[in-house]
Amino acid sequence: MKKLFLPFLLITFLIACKNDGTGPGGSSSSDAARYHVIPQPVSLIEMQGEFKVTGDTKVLLASNDEGLKTAAAHLASLLIKATGTTIAPMEGEAAKDAFIFQLDPSISHEEGYSLIVTPYEVTVRAKTGAGAFYAIQTLRQLMPIEVEAGKTASLAIPCVEITDQPRYTHRGMMLDVGRHFFSVDDVKKYIDLMALHKMNRFHWHLTEDQGWRLEIKKYPKLQTVAACRKETLVGHYNDTPQKYDGKQYCGYYTQDQAREIVKYAAERFITVIPEIEMPGHALAAIAAYPELGCTGKPAEVGTKWGVYDNVFCPNEATFKFLEDVLTEVMEIFPSKYIHIGGDECPKTMWEQSAFCQNLIKQNNLKDEHGLQSYFIQRMEKFLNSKGRSIIGWDEILEGGLAPNATVMSWRGTDGGIAAAKQDHDVIMTPTDFCYLDYYQSQATNEPLAIGGYLPLDKVYSYNPDPADLTPEQQKHILGVQANLWTEYIPDFAKLTYMAYPRASAIAEVAWSPQASRNYDDFTARLSYHQKRLKAMGLNAANKAYDVKTNVTVVPGKGIEVGLSPIMDGVEIHYSLDGNDVSPSSLLYSQPLKIEKDCILRAQSFEKGQPVGTEAELRFRMHKAAGKQITMSNLPAEKYAGAGPSALINGVHGSVERYGGMEWLGFEGKDFEAMVDLGAVTELNAVTVRFFNGPGQWVYLSQEPVGRYCWRGQANTRIGQHRVHQCGR
Repeated sequence: MKKLFLPFLLITFLIACKNDGTGPGGSSSSDAARYHVIPQPVSLIEMQGEFKVTGDTKVLLASNDEGLKTAAAHLASLLIKATGTTIAPMEGEAAKDAFIFQLDPSISHEEGYSLIVTPYEVTVRAKTGAGAFYAIQTLRQLMPIEVEAGKTASLAIPCVEITDQPRYTHRGMMLDVGRHFFSVDDVKKYIDLMALHKMNRFHWHLTEDQGWRLEIKKYPKLQTVAACRKETLVGHYNDTPQKYDGKQYCGYYTQDQAREIVKYAAERFITVIPEIEMPGHALAAIAAYPELGCTGKPAEVGTKWGVYDNVFCPNEATFKFLEDVLTEVMEIFPSKYIHIGGDECPKTMWEQSAFCQNLIKQNNLKDEHGLQSYFIQRMEKFLNSKGRSIIGWDEILEGGLAPNATVMSWRGTDGGIAAAKQDHDVIMTPTDFCYLDYYQSQATNEPLAIGGYLPLDKVYSYNPDPADLTPEQQKHILGVQANLWTEYIPDFAKLTYMAYPRASAIAEVAWSPQASRNYDDFTARLSYHQKRLKAMGLNAANKAYDVKTNVTVVPGKGIEVGLSPIMDGVEIHYSLDGNDVSPSSLLYSQPLKIEKDCILRAQSFEKGQPVGTEAELRFRMHKAAGKQITMSNLPAEKYAGAGPSALINGVHGSVERYGGMEWLGFEGKDFEAMVDLGAVTELNAVTVRFFNGPGQWVYLSQEPVGRYCWRGQANTRIGQHRVHQCGR
């Protein structure tokens, strides 16, 4: 009977689910609403037809594997919610009207899976329970959005054949609970969102200057003192004067709550990596136990953001404290890795400490950076002796890298490259692409953020494999991680607004093959995915539809402004007089030429309704606007904005926050630019504008700005000021 049945089943499958075309990643773009999976699978072949879930549909397990059971239980839970019918996984290998789960050792990747949907059955094959779980996340995204809200009138899944596996083993999301505390339920929701996007490492930043958030039973003052600050900064760090709310702010997780979260994450095949910061960002712990600092003087838990000089002193009392803390941490968290921080550790206290200076001499250390390396290596030896490994931010490279350390590269990619070249494992998380606390648009009505500018398309453009590493060295790139620091994120609604959809982009960077990724295809899928996130009750930012402006100085044409996105069913309307934009406003069809002072406002509309964030640019057509400019030194890479043309495109950068495009930053090089006005021109003023944002690592020049000069007649004046004649 088997020999007769299988060919019949194959013929039926080919007729009912005929392949109707391929597009990016093996999928067709003919019906995006049917195949809107994020992250994009390695191979997706669209088929005709659909599998309909009924009250008789079964979930069958062809193996008694515990991981497979866990994965199948998640599907059963989703089906129960959607259909209202009790569906319990049971043993079985084949049946019509069923979801069938099978272990397949021939699948090469530990987290890989195959998914075949026919009108008669859905077959999931995976090497491990993790792969099966990721197949379920794909199935979930193939289901109607209504399943997120509860019972649906009908539930159908489009026929498809998917073969899939992740690009990286570390696909991470970090959550800082030190600055702002989030409830157990909020953390679980954060983990659920990670699971939906096939992320598998939850980096939990538990300690900070502003609060210690994990119960340590041997040191009760970490709960009674370090977990509370007397008040919190209101507004931005850069505000003058700084203001505070005058309200005590407290919060910590009991060890039982932490274990509950670890278990919850594990059931979703996510590993929790705890971070205990050292030697910097330790003010809260020192406030509880002053002997941990180099002065021994009383201290208060931090009430404002930034970096504090009061750090752990590398004495025996501190090492005993940290070993005791980490012993309890390891009892809670079974992860291979323990993150020990290592970032932003000022050396002021160490420089002033006779003990520290003597320790440097005794151990033949070069300087305070060597002392930090001594500190990190000592903690690494302790953790290694317990069978654990450390991860540290890229500052742990300074003074010499601990022998077995994994580096988390955040200050750009240089630290990760250096570590990989030393044969150390690396997790890429550079600020330029992975810091989701940065502003995601240049709109003036964006919620308060730390600074910087990281739009969705830039996040998506990231390739974590540095080109200047050899293939062997690139194997040390374990993966990529998005970081969410919470100085300006006080609640879960703001958290989801800042994280999504940029975290969806990071998920695709971490999972999908580099060669098959395409931003236009991603945003097409995201337009549907956003509706799913909304149905889940999330306050996700609708940034795929944001109007983005591209201001260029075109030789012989002056200043032109391009507007995007141009997506199916989306129109952009604009005004040049500063008035509100509506569907009856001017329709954008080609780049706009700017010839006089104006206020440009532009908005995307879908079916007559505004979507995304409006763009606004204020143009002041000064005498240098639209001319030619040359610079002897280009801006620093991180602060290059729109390049030299930003100085002559007529657009004023916001003085309220650093937005990244209209400001140029210089580091270690002088600023020198020459503007060619094209003809002898009478001037009566030269205005230079600067941005000062220490909280965003943007500073005023420490030296006099320099001088203006004029190529032409000597004794030229600008207003009341004599201008030097430039050298030839």
